[in-house]
Amino acid sequence: MPLIHRKKPTEKAPQPEEEVLDEGSQHKHHDSKTHKKSNNGIEKVKWSCIDSCCWFIGCVCVTWWFLLFLYNAMPASFPQYVTEAITGPLPDPPGVKLKKEGLKAKHPVVFIPGIVTGGLELWEGKQCADGLFRKRLWGGTFGEVYKRPLCWVEHMSLDNETGLDPAGIRVRAVSGLVAADYFAPGYFVWAVLIANLAHIGYEEKNMYMAAYDWRLSFQNTEVRDQTLSRMKSNIELMVSTNGGKKAVIVPHSMGVLYFLHFMKWVEAPAPMGGGGGPDWCAKHIKAVMNIGGPFLGVPKAVAGLFSAEAKDVAVARAIAPGFLDTDIFRLQTLQHVMRMTRTWDSTMSMLPKGGDTIWGGLDWAPEKGHTCCGKKQKSNETCGAAGENSVSKTKPVNYGRIISFGKEVAEAQPSEIKNIDFRGAVKGQSIPNHTCRDVWTEYHDMGIGGIKAIAEYKVYTTDAVIDLLHYVAPKMMARGSAHFSYGVADDLDDPKYEHPRYWSNPLETKLPNAPEMEIYSLYGVGIPTERAYVYKLNQSPDSCIPFHILTSAHEEDEDSCLKAGVYNVDGDETVPVLSAGFMCAKAWRGKTRFNPSGIKTYIREYNHAPPANLLEGRGTQSGAHVDIMGNFALIEDIMRVATGGNGSDIGLDQVHSGIFEWSDRIDLKL
Repeated sequence: MPLIHRKKPTEKAPQPEEEVLDEGSQHKHHDSKTHKKSNNGIEKVKWSCIDSCCWFIGCVCVTWWFLLFLYNAMPASFPQYVTEAITGPLPDPPGVKLKKEGLKAKHPVVFIPGIVTGGLELWEGKQCADGLFRKRLWGGTFGEVYKRPLCWVEHMSLDNETGLDPAGIRVRAVSGLVAADYFAPGYFVWAVLIANLAHIGYEEKNMYMAAYDWRLSFQNTEVRDQTLSRMKSNIELMVSTNGGKKAVIVPHSMGVLYFLHFMKWVEAPAPMGGGGGPDWCAKHIKAVMNIGGPFLGVPKAVAGLFSAEAKDVAVARAIAPGFLDTDIFRLQTLQHVMRMTRTWDSTMSMLPKGGDTIWGGLDWAPEKGHTCCGKKQKSNETCGAAGENSVSKTKPVNYGRIISFGKEVAEAQPSEIKNIDFRGAVKGQSIPNHTCRDVWTEYHDMGIGGIKAIAEYKVYTTDAVIDLLHYVAPKMMARGSAHFSYGVADDLDDPKYEHPRYWSNPLETKLPNAPEMEIYSLYGVGIPTERAYVYKLNQSPDSCIPFHILTSAHEEDEDSCLKAGVYNVDGDETVPVLSAGFMCAKAWRGKTRFNPSGIKTYIREYNHAPPANLLEGRGTQSGAHVDIMGNFALIEDIMRVATGGNGSDIGLDQVHSGIFEWSDRIDLKL
């Protein structure tokens, strides 16, 4: 048998090591790539930080695309199947439920979005905005915020003198139902309500989104865009094409104030008004169903205009001190936010109205004695309701002090507070941080003396807050004063109240003469909501805004209302109960000087219940300011009225908070 001979591989002669040219090149070689030799002689390369980052980003992308593939591959009913397996059968959406009951579309429905929830698109811009024609600058993906932030800020700002378009820039409201159905991909605003109405026969011919540029003052939306005229025409058209059936108006948030302005405008004579005559509302409106309405303003607006922050921003600053104030990549975040938002006249419509008469003074407030509950409440009980009849173990809260400089001032007796009036303080030109000149705000014109005078005043009630804003932001408030007012009318028959600046303040105007119309106040309760603030004077060289919320003013007691420098009260996380409910609870209840025709008013409060699990998304029982738009109970109430029902058909008042008790404590001439 022949043998197969295999040739032995010839061994290679050992190669001489590479000659080292010089010590400098050796160091250069090792700096660029580090080598390690294992026991078997194979070289291993040590990974750099860049390699690790690339692999991390790659893993995230692969995981994201894999999950996206699974999401698109799975049956549409799979998330509902999993949710029902965990929580039990889900209730039918209101649209399905009412369709089974035989209810059908009847009255045309008009949606009025609030501040920031409506989309805005570019029609004309500067060179930095090339390629963005009719692309959304507000809403959608917000991609331009990351790609060209300074350009975005410039185009979202209005003229600081006129409150209208800057030269060479035109940003306009998106039109149609898509203007505010979703704020961002996956984050609904009106979409759930629209979808449920569609179940019973509604479509675009009997649904209308009254989109407007929410940055402008209410009267300027008519001056620049004729938005009020278009709303009037569309409502008239929908009523006439639906057999004369009156419209149901559904405003949300600041849209509530906008529609108050509209009801006065539409009946006022031209040229200041729409010329519809004194019976226009009676002929065209069946009901106004206000969602989360800040009828009397929100304290949150004070903090936003005063220091460009609220509770969430203050907490972020405490976690990362200096980050939001430092000039990072030439983006002074809060200064840009302050400069931009102070050009939006609409923000001044949200300032508290009614002064100390409504919101309280140094030693009293309507919500006095309210207890904030840290423990989870039962499904039919809110923190406020539980607290009204319980003895609080925490320190009493002086809610009337909207701004206090220091926790000890917030808690002090009125006789112990020694303040120095800031109104006569002399302003200067020097500021602590000269680098702030890159992003101008009105604080640059105050000087160190003016800034210190504000802190030395110690405590500000609602009346003083308006004077404070006139002092720190005179240009902004000069524009605002031409369009808004914050007082209480002594005589509503005084001709001065015919001016448009009073039309969005329910305490300085009358409801229309429409006795058959109904007004509803629908809002969430059971969520801690900002009511008053503890501030500090900040003289850090890194900060261009001299006042900050004092986040160290905090009480660990879970039932305390003071958390991270903010005193909380019952509400929907944005609007306190007092602002959302007082007008329908007292000032408009029955025939009053504010409601001379006796329009029926109802309060419907929805106790907040967070989603039971992540698969429920934002939940169907939420009472939060925006998430309530997906609350099944609220949607059902709106749909029953739209299909012909009235207040008695949905159960009249539904109250969980202390709104009636708090309203009784307010001494207001009716």
